[in-house]
Amino acid sequence: MRTHATTRPLLRANFKRARLLTCRTIDAHCDRPDWRKSSYLVKFVRCCYAVTMPRCVFVLDSVTPRLTALTQCLCAIMPRDTDFRPATQVQHVLDAAARHPVHLVVAYLEPAAGPADSHAGLDFVRRMREALAIAPIVVAAEEGTVELVAASIAAGATDFLVLGEQLEARTATLVGKLSSLFAAIDTNRRLDQQNELLRRKLQARFRIVGESPEIAALVGKIDRVAKIPRPVLITGERGTGKELVARAIHTAALNGADTGNMVTVNCAAFSDTLLENELFGHEKGAFTGAEAAAAGKFELADGGTLFLDEIAHMSLAFQQQILRVVEYGTFSRVGGSRELCTRARIISATNADLKVRIREGKFLPDLLDRLAFEVIEVPPLRQRSGDIGVLAHHFLDAFARDIPAFSGKRLSASALQTLERYSFPGNVRELKNLIERAAFRDTTQEITPQDLGLLAEEEDAGGGAGSFQDRLDTHARRMLREALGASGDNQAAAARRLGLSYHQFRYYHAKLLGPSSPRDTGGG
Repeated sequence: MRTHATTRPLLRANFKRARLLTCRTIDAHCDRPDWRKSSYLVKFVRCCYAVTMPRCVFVLDSVTPRLTALTQCLCAIMPRDTDFRPATQVQHVLDAAARHPVHLVVAYLEPAAGPADSHAGLDFVRRMREALAIAPIVVAAEEGTVELVAASIAAGATDFLVLGEQLEARTATLVGKLSSLFAAIDTNRRLDQQNELLRRKLQARFRIVGESPEIAALVGKIDRVAKIPRPVLITGERGTGKELVARAIHTAALNGADTGNMVTVNCAAFSDTLLENELFGHEKGAFTGAEAAAAGKFELADGGTLFLDEIAHMSLAFQQQILRVVEYGTFSRVGGSRELCTRARIISATNADLKVRIREGKFLPDLLDRLAFEVIEVPPLRQRSGDIGVLAHHFLDAFARDIPAFSGKRLSASALQTLERYSFPGNVRELKNLIERAAFRDTTQEITPQDLGLLAEEEDAGGGAGSFQDRLDTHARRMLREALGASGDNQAAAARRLGLSYHQFRYYHAKLLGPSSPRDTGGG
């Protein structure tokens, strides 16, 4: 059958461009007799919207099937892999939805016994809408009135379809109308998956790694204080991971919720004037160049967490301003008179001893009291027994994931021993940088002590400084390493080279180089 002359070029055109055809245009074409009697509209809808078609369709029918013809029309439009599932009771649909996603429900509405009962049969729609938050629900009936359609939509239906003549064209029109909804649901699903993936990557990136008792105690303290919306002070040496602890508190406080940001400010990087603008924001015209009002970090962190790093670098005058915000939760923008409120939780951190600074008159005792609802001290790496090896492998794996060209590298046993002996004044941050540099320097697949670059530093550190015992131990370590290297890591042979008994050598090895691995013992 020949189609209307104006539609033939459209059907032959690129279907990607044909997606621009709106539902109103489809309805207009459906009014033409040649379209109503042909399958061109069905083919058009099937090709245009194949990507966003639902994959699981429930057909809720009566015991005596009434939707057989409608199901056949849907099968003709939708992809061949669409899963059509028949059901005669609402509970069957709800039970299936609890186990698998449902993309579309087509439900038959029994004819009313009389005008008074015309809306009584819509309770099943309300039940399905409560369980299926976003899945489209189409009500199909033998007849339809404006009142019945309005009642169906009010009950939770997405659309209403009248059975009868031109069912094929009506079904195609219905699917065309729902296509934008299918696309939105599909986009929302992909965004949810991407958000979940990003959330997992973020959690993995800021995960506290360690198996030592010190880290177990730290994590327990974080879990306890995270649920209490009060300020927390984090102390510790540089590079111990104070910001990581702050992020762990923030993440645990959210408990999986998506609301609440964590905003970080390094107080040591700003003068008082700049820090005031950074934290409180400014009004238009507050200073030269302030052409528009700008929100500060307290506003941006409202409902979330404001992390104030290096809190000890604030002047006493500025500490007074912070004290007021902590105490009352209110502040004013630079150049403004209106008081603003903030619900940001303040987490502060410092590597300085604030009690010493209080005695020196450089820190307000009242501010310390307000900021230190709980104090979390992050232990230095040298006090985290057994965590150096765990962290080293963690950083090496992370580096390989970021840069696949360095994947497959491993740490040798001697490199791990060298790491265990090092004091790490830069703590975890220094270890991370050291591992990444070693992976870059290594020309094989095994990272050696030479790749780490710590041997010369360790020897130089004790060559001309330190106590008599420190310098003596450094020289003894050098002699032990040289004897082991000359003996091929055979401890018995190394002991003979040094004029020591085997047990004497083992004692000095354990004391100065750490416990030896089984392959290093080497019987004599």
